[in-house]
Amino acid sequence: MIKNSVFIATSLDGFIAGKNNELEWLSTFPEINQIDTGFEQFTSQVDAILMGRNTFEVVANFEGEWFYKKPVFVWSNSLKEIPDRLKSKVFLVQGNISEILSKIHGKGFYRLYIDGGKTIQTFLKKDLIDEMVITTIPVLLGSGIRLFGDLPKELVFECINSTRFLGKVVQNHYVRSR
Repeated sequence: MIKNSVFIATSLDGFIAGKNNELEWLSTFPEINQIDTGFEQFTSQVDAILMGRNTFEVVANFEGEWFYKKPVFVWSNSLKEIPDRLKSKVFLVQGNISEILSKIHGKGFYRLYIDGGKTIQTFLKKDLIDEMVITTIPVLLGSGIRLFGDLPKELVFECINSTRFLGKVVQNHYVRSR
């Protein structure tokens, strides 16, 4: 079954990163990292991750071991190669959305975790997102990289679950109504 899913955090005003890709605001409540917010279960249900170049460059610079346990595909028409330390875990895909999905599906990966602002927006424009788990951190950034952009048509999602963590952070699980 083909399924494209999003698991992401946003600020209260809808940004996924600051204007210079800052992510420090995600640690506004550091105790959130000590509880299960469902990420492990979510990733256990996907075959691979597809992210854009900007997101890859941010996560590739995180300290410590590579974060992802599933194959990661980086969608970029400008990136020429993956760093040596990640070549067995990360794969570069180029082309338009149909071409990259054909390449990934051709490798047997059908349930994808879609990550990165531009990548998510592109998938939404083509109505290719089936579910979204959005965790809202109650911080106003004022500007930055938005999760959502312009769409050619209205997309309707149904909220199937809401969870509040620490009495501060809200996570909503949406599925696409078709």
